[in-house]
Amino acid sequence: MPVEFLGIAGTNPASEVTPRPGGSLDLDYTRRLARAHEDHGWDRILFAYHSGSPDPAQVAAYVAGHTDRIKLVLAQRPNVSVPTYAAKTFATLDHLSGGRFEVHFITGGSTADQAAEGDYLDKDTRYERTREYIQIVKRAWTSTDPFDYEGKHYQLRNFRADIFPVQQPRPRISFGGSSAAAYAVGAAESDVYALWGEPLAGTREQIASIEAASAAAGRAERPRLQIAFRPIIAPTEQLAWEKAEQILGRIKGVKDGTGLPSAAGTPENAGSQRLLAAVADGDRHDRALWTAPTGLTGGGGNSTALVGTPETVAAALLDYYDLGITLLSARGYDIYDDAIDFGRYVIPLVREEVARRDATAAATAAQAASARRNGALAHSASR
Repeated sequence: MPVEFLGIAGTNPASEVTPRPGGSLDLDYTRRLARAHEDHGWDRILFAYHSGSPDPAQVAAYVAGHTDRIKLVLAQRPNVSVPTYAAKTFATLDHLSGGRFEVHFITGGSTADQAAEGDYLDKDTRYERTREYIQIVKRAWTSTDPFDYEGKHYQLRNFRADIFPVQQPRPRISFGGSSAAAYAVGAAESDVYALWGEPLAGTREQIASIEAASAAAGRAERPRLQIAFRPIIAPTEQLAWEKAEQILGRIKGVKDGTGLPSAAGTPENAGSQRLLAAVADGDRHDRALWTAPTGLTGGGGNSTALVGTPETVAAALLDYYDLGITLLSARGYDIYDDAIDFGRYVIPLVREEVARRDATAAATAAQAASARRNGALAHSASR
């Protein structure tokens, strides 16, 4: 089963361990980071969204002109534009990139960040709006005839796009969320369902919920699954854990330097609540999962780490692959350098093992088919 790797696009070097050295948009860094991913075996990069960040669609267009192969995954919040405008923007990006565009729809887990842009809908209502938004984008991408749409949040009359994606029938759509409302929307509408990195037991629970929601939506198969981690690798296990503790200290230093209070209270979104539940069960789980950064950041998004040698981290990723997760998302703390190291030392190990398993499975299937044919011939000859 094919495996893909998703990294992060960025417009400046800032991270939890690195204060931003200048403005929010450093085009030289943006270009170099994208090329670092493309040149080191990654398949896709995500252009994230925040209420105050540079426009990710325009950054993706810039990166499209400086890369050749890597797929560009644009994060999109439904509150920022009407779906017909978004569909045309997406189709245009698909042309500019030569058919390398994908979109990741974000309903929004922070009421405060939604309100920063004038969006005051409650979470469940935001999920309702996201479902309608995705449905309209799909229609705009694929309908050559004018169409109407009658929904709770959007009503269209006689819309027809004059630009369609290069990819047929349409680009891939991903989606994330860990609440019942999220499962219902993502399982029905997305091609890829994205999860944050939980312990294996919690991930199994999430997969079961997605599969149940997919069946309830009448889908024969659930969406493909994606999971995200923060890799921390070093030549030995001891060095990797020393590096992990240093990173924890650097996170504390950056937080203290900002003057911001420590994370407190219960986060709004179900995904962060699940991550904090894992923190409460201990900071080390399964083969290599480390939740200490999650606790320090209050369950803030993609924050659970995989710690160890490249071989250990690759084996841990394969544990999730064994659950049926074929899209692996990784973002280091020193983003540029870690993208190169992960691409050099971890991605090849995972790909080689997946290829070995696929070859074994194909050989086993061929042997079984041959045995069935020989059995049928023997039975026919004996008659």
